[in-house]
Amino acid sequence: MSLQKLLNDLDRQKDPERAVNLARFFQTGVGQYGEGDQFLGLTVPLLRQAVRLYWRDLSLADVDHLVASKYHEHRLTGLFILVKKYEKGMGDVKKSIFAFYLSHLDHVNNWDLVDLTAPNIVGDYLLTHPRAILYRYVRSFNLWHRRIAILATASFIRRGEYKDTLAIATILLTDPHDLIHKAVGWMLREVGKRDSPTLLTFLDAHATVMPRTMLRYAIEKLSPVQREHYLSLPCKARPCRLLL
Repeated sequence: MSLQKLLNDLDRQKDPERAVNLARFFQTGVGQYGEGDQFLGLTVPLLRQAVRLYWRDLSLADVDHLVASKYHEHRLTGLFILVKKYEKGMGDVKKSIFAFYLSHLDHVNNWDLVDLTAPNIVGDYLLTHPRAILYRYVRSFNLWHRRIAILATASFIRRGEYKDTLAIATILLTDPHDLIHKAVGWMLREVGKRDSPTLLTFLDAHATVMPRTMLRYAIEKLSPVQREHYLSLPCKARPCRLLL
């Protein structure tokens, strides 16, 4: 009953015009990274409000139904519920939700689904568990697995742990996709906000081979003089700039 009520609530608030714009924004055309994804036209705040109302009453079987939906917003809602259950759970509950998340990665298939959930579940769980799985994902042919690998380290960064972020960023220096360039640059920027010398050491070693998008994201919070310095270095990446 609760699942159906949630679905009915979301359906009543759908916005077809916004859905068209979202489909364009998330690049759902043939050959694009979000090919075939479908939207209801719902905002993230609206989805979060629905999660607050329903998360306690929904089982993992209900979440499975949501995450397997053809609709992007259903999947995101299901993943938000997982995050909530993970945050409120203890011990074995967190372990089971972590395992559930990994078993449903085929449905974590756009950048917002990754960014809004992977640090909270994968990253948080791996704070106290072996992290080898991230090094498998970072070498995956699946774009979203690679993005999960770097975004999960956001939780480590918040704890002042940078080793895995830097190691995974190094592996991804030659990644061909702009969405990975942005994600890596973003995580490097977060490192730099907490530990500028660590970021500068990484940039000194790798700036010339970083794709320009990655570099620009990474240096965003540096001083104008520092940004000018790194942008003036010769770009040896092939190619220097990759468009989506």
